Amino acid sequence: VSALEIVALPVMERVALGAARCWFKAKDPAFAAYRLAPELKSFTGTPRILVVKRNAPESLPLLVVQAQGSPAKMAAFGPLMQDAAMNDRVTKDVNRWARGGKDC
Repeated sequence: VSALEIVALPVMERVALGAARCWFKAKDPAFAAYRLAPELKSFTGTPRILVVKRNAPESLPLLVVQAQGSPAKMAAFGPLMQDAAMNDRVTKDVNRWARGGKDC
C-alpha cells in the first residue's frame, strides 16, 4: 500500500459509505438499475468505487469515482457522467461526502 493510497483511502471510504447509504440503501430511483462495487483496496493502488449494472455486475463500470494524492484529488468518470443531471448530482454528492458530510 503506497502512502498516496493511505491518504486517499479515508476519503474514498467516506464516499463509499455515502453512496451506499444515499444512492442504494435509500433506493434512489436514479440508481435503481445499478449496484455499487467498491474497490477500496484495488490492484491499481487507487481506491475507488464502481457503479455497475445491477443485473450484469461483471460488465464494464458505468461510473468510476476515485481519489489519489495528498490532499486527495477526486475524479469521477464513465458513461453515467455524460448525462448532465447525473453528472451534477454525482459531483455534488461525492464532493460533500469527501469533505465529511453525511447527508443525502
